Amino acid sequence: MYDVVLLTLAPGEDDPAGCGAGGDCCSSGAAPGRADCADTPRVPVLACADALTERGARVETVTARSDREIDAVLARLDGPPRADGLDWPDPDGKTRLVVATASDAQLRAVMRRLVRRYAPPPRRRPADLADNRTVPDLPAIGVLPLDPSRSAVSEPPRDLAGQLGLPREPAAVAAAVLDGRVRRLDLLRNDGGSVTLDGALLGAANDAGTPLAWRGRVEVDDTVLSAGDDPLFACAIGNAGGYAELGGVRLLSTADAADGAVEVAVAVPVTDRSRWGRRTVRLEVRRARGRAVAVTPRDREVPFLDDGVTGTLNRKRSWWIEPGAWAVYDH
Repeated sequence: MYDVVLLTLAPGEDDPAGCGAGGDCCSSGAAPGRADCADTPRVPVLACADALTERGARVETVTARSDREIDAVLARLDGPPRADGLDWPDPDGKTRLVVATASDAQLRAVMRRLVRRYAPPPRRRPADLADNRTVPDLPAIGVLPLDPSRSAVSEPPRDLAGQLGLPREPAAVAAAVLDGRVRRLDLLRNDGGSVTLDGALLGAANDAGTPLAWRGRVEVDDTVLSAGDDPLFACAIGNAGGYAELGGVRLLSTADAADGAVEVAVAVPVTDRSRWGRRTVRLEVRRARGRAVAVTPRDREVPFLDDGVTGTLNRKRSWWIEPGAWAVYDH
C-alpha cells in the first residue's frame, strides 16, 4: 500500500501568483478571491484522491503557499540517513507524490525545490553521483493537469503534460501513479539557480506582435550560433518542444525531453532584395545541439519566457543538461 500526497500550489509569501491561472485555485463551487479559496481542493484533485483511495492508497491533500511548505512535503521522499549527512531520495520509498498543476510554472516550482533539496554542494559531491550529473535520480512524480480546456480534442494541449503524452484525467493519473511505469526525463539547470523542464524563449514582440530585434552571443558547446553582431528575433532553448515556433516558423526541430541533449535555435532576420528593388524580410534559423548553452546579451535587458515564467536577462546565463534527472509516472 502506498501513501500518496496530492500537492496543490496556492498564492503565498513566496509566490503571489502561485495558482498560475489568474489566481483561481478553487473548484467550481468556490468563489475566487475568498480568503478560504485556496483551502478548497479543485474538482480534479478530489476525483484523483477518490480514485487513489478506491485502489487502497492512503491519500493526503496538501495546499502549499510557500517554498517552506513545499519542502515539508518533499521531505517525505527522503531516504534513510547517509554517512555523509546528505539529504537523498529513497529509491524504494512507499510515499508517492502527485503535483496538481494549473501551469508548467507550478510544476517547475516543485522541481526547483526538489533540486535544491537533493543537489549536494560541490565540495561534498559523493562518489555515487553520476559523472554527468549534479543531482541524483530525483523521485518520480505524478502530474495532474488542472486546466480542462487544454485537454479538448479541438485544441491539442501545449502544456508539458500534453507534449509528453501523460495521462490527464484524474482516474488515469491515479492508475499511472499506482501501476504505471517510471519515465525518466532530462532536466535543464542554469547558473541562476533555477531549472527548466520544457524550454526558454528569449526575445519579445511589440503590441502588434512584431518581433523586436536584440543582440547577444549564443554558444552551444563549441558552436557559436551568434557572435553578438547579428540582430536576433528569438533564441529558443529546448528540452522538450513547447517553445519551437515563432510566427509560424519552426525553430526547434528535434527537441526531445529524454535524449540527453539541449537543442538551441536563433532566428535571424535577413533582408532579400528582388530584381525590382523590392525588399522582403525572412527568418534564417540556425540550430545546434549539445550539452550546454550560454547566452551573453549585448543589450541591457533581454526579455525571456522560461517554462511560462517571465524575466529579463542582463548578464551571461548558462544552461546545462542533466540527463534523466527527473521522472514522471506514465501509462
